[in-house]
Amino acid sequence: MKIPKRLQPLVDDGLIDEVLSRLMSGKEADVYVVRSGSAIRCAKVYKESMKRSFKQAVHYQEGRKVRNSRRARAMEKGSKFGRKQQEETWQNAEVDALRRLARAGVRVPDTFGCLDGVLLMELVTDEHGDVAPRLADVAMSAEQAEEDHAVVIEYVKRMLCAGVVHGDLSEFNILVDEYGPVIIDLPQAVDAAANNHAEAMLSRDVENIAAYYGQFSPGLLTTRYAQEMWALYQDGKLSEHSVLSGHAEEDTHDADVDSVMAEIKAVMAEEQARQARLKEAEEGDQD
Repeated sequence: MKIPKRLQPLVDDGLIDEVLSRLMSGKEADVYVVRSGSAIRCAKVYKESMKRSFKQAVHYQEGRKVRNSRRARAMEKGSKFGRKQQEETWQNAEVDALRRLARAGVRVPDTFGCLDGVLLMELVTDEHGDVAPRLADVAMSAEQAEEDHAVVIEYVKRMLCAGVVHGDLSEFNILVDEYGPVIIDLPQAVDAAANNHAEAMLSRDVENIAAYYGQFSPGLLTTRYAQEMWALYQDGKLSEHSVLSGHAEEDTHDADVDSVMAEIKAVMAEEQARQARLKEAEEGDQD
């Protein structure tokens, strides 16, 4: 197929020899199947912020550290340079998370570099060499559901031990190959210690997984792994050797109204900023 413009730099640098097909188009990226030498891989082309439909991105970016003070100031001001740096930070977050989680024993795709907003990584395949299906496209027995759910919960626990919360985990970003689940799509991964929304995101991740596997084994719907993990994490007692029961004490504290209002205001501010960027881009096109 014709080489997409965003992939041309990787072809020029010899990282890609041939673009075979377009695999999918998601809310934050387009993915292509490519050939690098004798290896078949995938190239994830990140969309620009104005074209992404990822909701509440500001929540995911909270707590991300930028070492260069000039870049940090530019990102705070929202200048053209700052927006470019913010895009690079968003893209590099996935590379960092994938490598960090691989070291923690979580099954994720191998990475082979990120250049000009394109992440080159392993193409996860099934036993026939075809692209591995998403969990959402897989049906299973109750026994298999319980087994695979336990594997994913183990991965979530190892992520938290590494200080990472996926933040958008569901049946749509887990692939299933012949060896079991593989976690994908991590540009929004958050720092568990630095992000005030980490606990809520962890709970949502775990609930999403329980809801899917619970279709095949309803007993999984009543488990409370997120609360159990977070309690151990907060106490500094969570480790890869922690044995989880799936039970935790119910939290009877009143809702934090101030935090909820802060979230609403943050979403509104993010949308206003997005509209301003769109208007700026449109005015630039007219010049």
